[in-house]
Amino acid sequence: MADSSWPGEQLIAAAQRGDVDAISALVSGSHPNVRRFARSLCATPEDAEDAAQEALIILYRKIGMLRASGALASWMFRIVRNECLRRARSIRPSAPLPEFPVRSAEDEVLGRIEASEVAAVIAALPVEQRRVLIMRDIQGHSGRMVADALGLSTAAMKSRLHRARTAVQRSLGALPEPECGDTDADATNRRP
Repeated sequence: MADSSWPGEQLIAAAQRGDVDAISALVSGSHPNVRRFARSLCATPEDAEDAAQEALIILYRKIGMLRASGALASWMFRIVRNECLRRARSIRPSAPLPEFPVRSAEDEVLGRIEASEVAAVIAALPVEQRRVLIMRDIQGHSGRMVADALGLSTAAMKSRLHRARTAVQRSLGALPEPECGDTDADATNRRP
């Protein structure tokens, strides 16, 4: 069932043959529907009016490309929709890009040196401490899983992990060396 508010098929056929009066009548007859649809899609009334005008210009220029005269409404709606989307994309404010700190070549080299220094310190740990530290802090396994995997009690695993962490921090200069007679616990609990 054809929509009676759109121009008829005879008028469309005449416009497709190049009849100037038919093209003018077709554009005038389509304008209210095109405008209404553009208003429902566009952000502002001005954009809607511009989109409708653009769509009617396209109708005027390309009516000969319309394959089926009964498809005028869907063809025009597609043109209006595309025009409204084009306008929305063109007026969308471009958000400033977030600033990411740019690492200099020097920072990259220092990062690699630090990583290799940490790896060397970990490699120098006693095997029991190294295994616990790697499984817990590097691989991210739970304390219970590390203890079970190494056949240790949770307390023994925690003790080895603490010793390993303290040794790594000392080797990297993050902790002071213990003074004579101090135990590991005394040195780590002392406040500067």
